[in-house]
Amino acid sequence: MGCAPSKNVDLASEISLYHFNLHRVVGKGAFGKVRVVEHKRSKKLYALKYMDKQQCIREKAVANIIQERRLLEEVDHPFLVNLRYAFQNDQNCFFVLDLMFGGDLRYHLNNKGHFPENVVRFWLAELSCGLAYLHSKGIMHRDIKPDNILLDEKGHAALTDLNIAMHYSRHRLHTSVAGSMAYMAPEVVDLQRPGYSWQVDWWSLGVCAYELLWHRRPFDGNSAEKMRDSIMSHPIRKPSQRHGAVSSECTSAIFGFLERDPKKRLGCRTGPSNVDEIRSHLWFSQLDWEMLQAKQLDPPFLPNQDRGNFDVSHELDEFILAEKPLTHHKRKANPEKMKPEMRQLEDDFTVYDFEKSGRRSYYPLNEALVPQPSHEGHIRRTPTYSSSSHTNTCVQTSTATMQSRSSTSHSDPPRYSSQQDFR
Repeated sequence: MGCAPSKNVDLASEISLYHFNLHRVVGKGAFGKVRVVEHKRSKKLYALKYMDKQQCIREKAVANIIQERRLLEEVDHPFLVNLRYAFQNDQNCFFVLDLMFGGDLRYHLNNKGHFPENVVRFWLAELSCGLAYLHSKGIMHRDIKPDNILLDEKGHAALTDLNIAMHYSRHRLHTSVAGSMAYMAPEVVDLQRPGYSWQVDWWSLGVCAYELLWHRRPFDGNSAEKMRDSIMSHPIRKPSQRHGAVSSECTSAIFGFLERDPKKRLGCRTGPSNVDEIRSHLWFSQLDWEMLQAKQLDPPFLPNQDRGNFDVSHELDEFILAEKPLTHHKRKANPEKMKPEMRQLEDDFTVYDFEKSGRRSYYPLNEALVPQPSHEGHIRRTPTYSSSSHTNTCVQTSTATMQSRSSTSHSDPPRYSSQQDFR
C-alpha cells in the first residue's frame, strides 16, 4: 500500500492525495473504490472514496458527483458519515469521509440473517436523529436502505451516500424518481399522485426496519411493474414469528413508518425536523434520548472486532484483475483543452478541508409547499426503469429514473441509477 513519496511535501499546503498513506480497500462501486487512509500529519484514519472522472462522464454522472460534493459540505452530524476533505487530480475526484469500521447493514444482514428488536430500535432511534437533521437542512436522502447505513466500531449507526439526495422544495412537490425501488414510497412510484417530499425517507426507514427484523422486505415483485403494484396496494403483513416474537409496540412503529398516506406516516406529522413524535411512541419512549444523541448509550450490537466487516474480494480485485494502483500524480501545469464535462468537474468539484473551512449551503431558502400542476392541468409522469443491480440484496431491486412533469426552471436535477454508486 502506501502513497507516493512525500519527503518534499508541505503537509500544511492545500489538501491532496500526498497528505495520506493508503491502506486496504473496503468497498467498490461503478466509478472507483473506497479504501482506508491515514492522514499523515494527524495520524487519523478516514475512508477515501474516489471516482474516475472519465467513467463519471461516460455514465453522465457529473451533475450527481458535484451535487453530492456540495451536500456533504453542508452537513455535519453524529449519525451521518461526514465529509472531512475533498479534492481532485487529473484522473479522480476524492471524498475523505468518516471511517466506519463496523461495516454496512447489508453485510451484516447477509451474515446474520435478522436482528432482535432491541437492536433495530436502537439503530432506528439513532438514524431518526440523523434523518431529522438532514430534513432540517432541507435535504431528503431518497436512497435509505441497509447498504447505505454504516456502523462504527462500537455499533453506532450512520447514514451515508448522498449521491441522489437533494434539497427538497417547500413550495412544490418533486416528481423525478430516483433510488432503489424496493425502498421507494408509494407517492414516488404511484404515477397518479402529485409528487413527493421529505416524508419518503421515513417510509424507506420503515422498509429497512422490516427487513432487519424479518430478513425479508414487505413488498415483492420480480419486475418493476409488479414491485410498483405491491408498494402501492398490497396489504402489509407481519411475517411469522420463526425468528422470535416481536412486540406489539414494535409492530405499531414499523407499520406506522409504512403508512401509505404521508400525512399520517410516523415521523411526518409534526414537521420535517421534529423527532418528538417518534420519541413519544411506545416502542421508543423508554430510550434515554439525550444520552442516545450524545452517543453515551452502549449499542446492543457490537461488530466483529477481530476481522474486517466488509467483503474482502474488493481488495483482491487489484491483484486478480491487475488494476492500476492508486497513486499521486502531480497535476499538469498546462492541461489540454478540456471537454465541457471535465471542465465542469474541474471548476465545481472544489477543494474542502474541514480544518480550514466552515460548513456552508449552496442553496437558497425554500418557500411553502404546494403541489405544482402541469400545463395540462393535471400531474403526468412517465417512468423508464432500469433493472440492473450492483447491490447484494435479498431480491433484485430496480431503480427508476423519470422525467419531470414540466420543463420549467423548477424541474428536478438529473439523476442516474443510485445502484451504480459505492456499496
